[in-house]
Amino acid sequence: MRPAAPRRSLFAALALAAGPSSRAARAQGGGGNGPSAEWRFGAIYPLSGAPALPGDESFRGLEMAVEERNAAGGLLGRPIRLLRADAADQATAVAEARRLMGPERASLLFGSYASSLSAAVTQVSEAQGVPFFELGASADSITERGFRNLYRTCPRASDFARVAAEAMGELLPRLLGIPRTEMHVGLLHEDGPFGQSLAELQAARLGGAGIGVAERVEYPARATDLLPAVQRLREASVEVLLHAAGQNDVAPLFRALREVGWRPRMIIGSGAGYNLTDTARSLGPAIEGVMNLDFTAYAIAERVAPGNAAFAEAYKRRYGAEPRSGHSLANHFGARIALDAVARAGGTEKERLRAAVLATDLAEGTTPTGWGAAFDERGQNTRARPWLMQWQDGKLVTIHPEAAAVAPPRARLGTE
Repeated sequence: MRPAAPRRSLFAALALAAGPSSRAARAQGGGGNGPSAEWRFGAIYPLSGAPALPGDESFRGLEMAVEERNAAGGLLGRPIRLLRADAADQATAVAEARRLMGPERASLLFGSYASSLSAAVTQVSEAQGVPFFELGASADSITERGFRNLYRTCPRASDFARVAAEAMGELLPRLLGIPRTEMHVGLLHEDGPFGQSLAELQAARLGGAGIGVAERVEYPARATDLLPAVQRLREASVEVLLHAAGQNDVAPLFRALREVGWRPRMIIGSGAGYNLTDTARSLGPAIEGVMNLDFTAYAIAERVAPGNAAFAEAYKRRYGAEPRSGHSLANHFGARIALDAVARAGGTEKERLRAAVLATDLAEGTTPTGWGAAFDERGQNTRARPWLMQWQDGKLVTIHPEAAAVAPPRARLGTE
């Protein structure tokens, strides 16, 4: 890893660069024919169907970053036009990517929230030599295929597993009064790329920390009945449950827990459902005390994530409501990193852009996410990490690590 840059705010670090001449910028590509031509960038997210809410929340972060850039004079003196595409499933995602890169003449693509969508659509963009910035999908396999035009700005599933093992080894034994070697841990996960990847990595990390897994249960994506899974977990006397969930998997879990009249001592969720304010409203008091390992949310120490509260206020001004999850913040961060790289590259020509991305050097603790930016040869940002949060009094607050915490952890689930 290259040395960290001096600490500074995201907005200072990513100040609009004075780009090359309009002739040079035109030569680098961008979908236009003159100095005033617009940049045409595609945005591929699930905007309908089950994952529409976190997909739209992710898009909003990208949209805000583009609007901010345009308001400040554009990119290399030219406005950005964001071409929005709905990727409800893999087949649609591939078709939309081809449309954007073909008739729509998009010279760069953003996406995509879901690991299954990202795996499919980045295969197509790589074949066409079009740069793709993945701002929200976490399966490790996405950046392990040797692609040269794929860059991921958010954490990987292995980062989630590492932080989960830290919490299980350091925080939970003290909080619950259970030695870590005696803790009965259960893994519950959906069978998509994110759930499978995270569960495998969690099991390996926990084993390395001397924490055994008492039971592991996989269920079909978008399952509506988790009663059999919960019965297995109960029979295994699971005390701490790690749940790698799809957006709509949280309510079925809590419904099943209520039906059997049992719950573990702690639940640590990962996935959009545990981050969404809509989930908290639907579950009510049952969400209290539930922990969430995820992208940065909006209650975190300012010294670790400077500008976090300011972003939440900007979001509220733009959309008339509080952010619905941390996905908007993560995508805003990634888009700012990407647009800065395009400015330094003088355009979207793939080799120049790759050089600019790999030269990115932004220290951790200088952005509203708390993340920094430094990319390895696979295109993975090595300075992004998830945080451990907990639902307390209806609000998702950061509890670990201590430097980022705004509240101490609580040991109880629910309000009873």
